[in-house]
Amino acid sequence: MAKKAKGSPSASSASASSGKLVLRIKSNEGIERSVRQTRSRKKPKAKQRKNKQKFDAKKPKKPPTAFFYFLEDFRKEFQEQNPDVKSMRDIGKACGEKWKTMTYEEKVQYYDIATDKRAEFDRAMAEFNKKMESGKFDETDEESEFDE
Repeated sequence: MAKKAKGSPSASSASASSGKLVLRIKSNEGIERSVRQTRSRKKPKAKQRKNKQKFDAKKPKKPPTAFFYFLEDFRKEFQEQNPDVKSMRDIGKACGEKWKTMTYEEKVQYYDIATDKRAEFDRAMAEFNKKMESGKFDETDEESEFDE
């Protein structure tokens, strides 16, 4: 007489089958498709660089953040106090630590400078965009004085 396996509700049906294990072999379609998808996602570096927009010399530059205005002041003070330290890495680390420990009241002066510069940038960008839309920047304006 056959023993029933504990926890298996259909032990008799399992023993009734021919006892062969059936292995399912996956087709290569799924693998090939995933390989094709990964290949299609990766683009050569040369093609990515071609898509990059051309640099417009007349376009206004974005202003620095408040931290960079603080960095200018801190760098001068730090170099006066530590003339032997020449590494920008060490200066940057010290500056970052100082910025983190500063209170909002101490940072306000740098935020004010950054806000003023940002407002100037926004005005300059609005003016630039108007000129671009109206077509005042022609190709003749872009010619360099070295092209003569």
